[in-house]
Parts: sequence; structure tokens; C-alpha cells
Amino acid sequence: MIFMGIDYGDARVGIAVSDRTGLIATAVCTLNVKGMRDAAAQAAAKAKELGAERIVLGLPKNMDGSESFRAEKTRAFAEMLAPLCGLETEFFDERLSTVEAYTYMNIAGYNGKKRRKAVDALSAQIILQSKLDALRAEEKK
Repeated sequence: MIFMGIDYGDARVGIAVSDRTGLIATAVCTLNVKGMRDAAAQAAAKAKELGAERIVLGLPKNMDGSESFRAEKTRAFAEMLAPLCGLETEFFDERLSTVEAYTYMNIAGYNGKKRRKAVDALSAQIILQSKLDALRAEEKK
């Protein structure tokens, strides 16, 4: 099954995709968007282009596990996306995914504009890979 990971933001939406086996996530791109409707339309088109069969959407949470102020917007985005792509959408905790992405980019020497263009896609990759790892751990039980 091919999963598409999404890191939703007001101006940029990070996209990642899994391999067919659901083992490895790869950053694909960052969509520059103008509002939620545009974000949903572009994400749905990208899902179709990538042959996605399921969506994993990062859900913003606070460190105590409660949903952050952005979670409501993310849920609204998911409701707008669902009829456009016709795919099952799952939420997955995205706590610290952007911090982790910046850490990787610092190690790799990314800076300035290169960093801004890549951070959302890398965050989507981290979210998706975490979900794939959690699914594998469930299967082993």
C-alpha cells in the first residue's frame, strides 16, 4: 500500500510518500499554497499523481499530548481533502517533527532558502516514517 504523508501549514504543505511495501518514507516536495482550499486541491492532485492509497496527516499536539491550537485547522483541512481525493485519512502525532527536520538539516549543512524549501517535505517524511514504523510494530505484536 502506498501512503502519502502530509505536514499541513497555512503557506506550505510538505508531502512525502512511502514505497509500495510501506517500509520507507521519502520526502517528495513542498507545495506553496494560498489558503486551505488551495492546499486541499493541490494535496489531492499530488495524491493522485503519486498513486497514494492512504493519507497520513500530521496532527499538531502539545508536549502533554493534548491537541494544539493548530489541530482544529488541521482537522478542517482533512475534512476538505477527503472528498477531493477519496482516500482514508489518518492523523498521526507530529510533535517535534519540525525540530527533528531542522536537526537533520543542520547536520547536513542546509541553510537559508534551501532549508525553507525542504523543511516541510522533510517533516512530512518524518511523520510518515513514524507512522510506518508504528504499523510494523503493531504487526509484530
